[in-house]
Amino acid sequence: MKREARRGDGRNKPDSGHRIAAAEAQKQVSDFVASLKTRYPAAQAARKAKRTKLADEPFIGMWRDREEMKDSRAWVRRLRESEWERLDQE
Repeated sequence: MKREARRGDGRNKPDSGHRIAAAEAQKQVSDFVASLKTRYPAAQAARKAKRTKLADEPFIGMWRDREEMKDSRAWVRRLRESEWERLDQE
């Protein structure tokens, strides 16, 4: 025998009480977010701050003049090999 959903049992549609509660909860969240924006304006300003291009960051190119860094792949390979040898000896 198939069970049919009864009207008003909460499975078909939310009743008006649920809609009112949901609207009130949404207003509370909206008010809370607005109060946070007022309380912490620096965070909002930081988000709007002009972003620097990565290429213009001071750390880009800081090892440019180091001879052993000319071929970075070879440098990393040598570094890994020396670490693996060290671990093998332990």
